[in-house]
Amino acid sequence: MLSILRKLSASLILSLLAASPSFAQEATITVKKNDAINVAMKSFGGPDGGLASKIVGNDLDLSGVFSIGLPERSTYSIGGMAGGGSLQGSVTDTRGSVVLQKTYSGNIRECAHQFSDDIVETLTGGKGIATSKIAFVSNRSGSKEIYIADYDGANTVQVTRDGAISVAPAISPDARRVAYTGYQSGYADIYLIDLASGSRTRILKFPGTNSGASFSPEGSRIACTLSRDGNPELYIASANGGGANRLTRTKGVESSPTWAPSGSEIIFSSDDRGGPQLFRVSAAGGSPRLISTGYSYCTEPSWSPDGSKVAFTARQGGFNIALVDLASGMTRILAQGQDPAFGPNSRHIIYSEGSSLVLLDTVKGRRTPIVTTLGKVSEPSWSR
Repeated sequence: MLSILRKLSASLILSLLAASPSFAQEATITVKKNDAINVAMKSFGGPDGGLASKIVGNDLDLSGVFSIGLPERSTYSIGGMAGGGSLQGSVTDTRGSVVLQKTYSGNIRECAHQFSDDIVETLTGGKGIATSKIAFVSNRSGSKEIYIADYDGANTVQVTRDGAISVAPAISPDARRVAYTGYQSGYADIYLIDLASGSRTRILKFPGTNSGASFSPEGSRIACTLSRDGNPELYIASANGGGANRLTRTKGVESSPTWAPSGSEIIFSSDDRGGPQLFRVSAAGGSPRLISTGYSYCTEPSWSPDGSKVAFTARQGGFNIALVDLASGMTRILAQGQDPAFGPNSRHIIYSEGSSLVLLDTVKGRRTPIVTTLGKVSEPSWSR
């Protein structure tokens, strides 16, 4: 089930699909529209006021927790001044009391995103997604290359120009580095890019396959798949590639590791029992445990930052984005697509669908295409 259940004035019935009748489930989830916080957007002053106001308004709209409307019907009013490389933002309540006032310096888009996240935290106590970054794969140049962008698809930048296959990007939690699988040497190796300097290092290059890096929550370790001992197994290494320690020992192929928020466990996909299934294992090693989802084909898991659920790709008559609640074991389909990645707030997911990346609000079911003009895009990764 959803981590946040909201009561609605109008019922929304979500059918929970499953792989067989024995796993079929159905639930009615109601969301109350007036649970959203009513805010009004004042006109921002200054030469960049219009742009800043548009960005903040879009951020708050996509957050899913605000309803933007008329001042006389709103609990809070949001305004500011933007220009000259700074943004002065303020939030006042109906009595005119200031609940947030702050000045931001730098790129106006980044300032607006920072203001948006501060609004979310101040008014809800939760974490915003506006300042987060994504990495993904695009074939626009004719070969698969790695790109980064803001969470809403803006400020897209191509970070590799290898002219070879570059896939499986993993953006670090602080959005300062990207690890990816590249075939420049003719074999699959794992590379690390420092996004500020642009420097790149090949950090894992054992004989065989080195692929699918995933950063730990604190960013100091990576989990990945290595076939250095013959069979593709999970390993944990430092973020610079040192000290690779084997985590699994099976006859199957292990892939797509995703970390628990505590860094103490990893969930991954393995075909050790036939079709690929999800398993969880201690980051210190041990016997993997099967996660029962009701689907016979499960790949590409993404563990939510709050630790309560895992999104993954399920195949049943096509590829679908599924969500399993780890406490209850209940699984449901969210949308058609692949490669889900949870955002910092444990509410939103970005996934690939054809030639688009889509932002999905898992509470309201709202789908917003964010990357649509870069050819075939896939494998999104989201900073925290």
